[in-house]
Amino acid sequence: MPVTIIHEDARFQAELSTAGSKLVVVDFTASWCVPCQRIAPVFEELSNKYTLAIFLKVDVDQCPDAAAFQGVTAMPTFIFFRSKVKLAQIQGADPQALENKIKELVGSEIDDLEGVVPGHVDLSSFITKSLCECLNESDENTLTECLSSGDGFLESDVDEQLIMSFGFNQTVKLHSLKIQAPKDSGPKNIKLFINQPRTLDFDQADNMEPVQAIEIQPKDLDDGSIIPLRYVKFQHVQNLQIFVKDNQEGTERTRIDHLAIYGSPICTTNMGEFKRVAGKKGESH
Repeated sequence: MPVTIIHEDARFQAELSTAGSKLVVVDFTASWCVPCQRIAPVFEELSNKYTLAIFLKVDVDQCPDAAAFQGVTAMPTFIFFRSKVKLAQIQGADPQALENKIKELVGSEIDDLEGVVPGHVDLSSFITKSLCECLNESDENTLTECLSSGDGFLESDVDEQLIMSFGFNQTVKLHSLKIQAPKDSGPKNIKLFINQPRTLDFDQADNMEPVQAIEIQPKDLDDGSIIPLRYVKFQHVQNLQIFVKDNQEGTERTRIDHLAIYGSPICTTNMGEFKRVAGKKGESH
C-alpha cells in the first residue's frame, strides 16, 4: 500500500478517522531533515510489506498544528494510531526499531475480525502490560506468553485454576474471545468480571456473581473458534478479569496457547481537534 502524503492539518485528522480500526503509522518529517530523507525509502518499503496498516507522511512545516498537537519536537518522529488513539511513538531514524514496532502492533490485525464482525479488532495493542496480572501462573510459562500467537503458552502452577487480569489503556467494548489450547488441559468453565478495583482472589472469584459465565467446548479450543460475549454487558470496560475454574479433563495444570480479546475502543471527543470558525476568543455566540 503506497504512503499517503499529507499536506494539510485537516487532512491528517480526516485520514485518521477514515482508517477506522486499522493500524496507522505516521512519519512526521521535514524536507530539510537529513535523517528523514535517509529513512524515507525504508518507510516506503515497510508500507508495501505491511499491507494491513496505513502509512502516512506528514511534513511538519506544512502541517504545524498536527505536529504540535502530537508533541512532535524532533524529526523524524513515528507515531502509531488505531481508532484515532495513540498507541506508541518512536523518535529517530532507526529502521529496525521502526519495523519491530510495526510488526508488534500490526500482528494483532492478522487475526482481525473485520469482515466477520465489522468494527471489532484484537484488543492486544490496547492492553497495558503493567496493569496485567495472573494468579497461579507457573514461573516458566506466564501470561504474556499466551497474548501472541507464537510458540509460548500460559500454564497454571499448583492446580488447574487461573485468574487473569487485563487493564486497558482506554475504555473499550468487548465482543468476544478466542482461546486456543490443548483439548485435555485447556480451560473449561470460566467466569468474567469487569472494572474491579483490584485483582480478585480465588475465593472471591469462585463466590462472586460474574458478568458472564461460559462453559467452553473442546472443539472451541482446537480450532480457535470465536466465543461470543454478552455484548451489552461489556460496553464500558476498563479492566477484565478471567477466572479459569477448571479444565477440560481435570488435569493437574491448565494450559492456554493463545488468548485473544476482541472488541473496539471507545473514542472520546478531543476538544483540541476543533477549530474556531467565527468570532474571537472570549466572545459569546
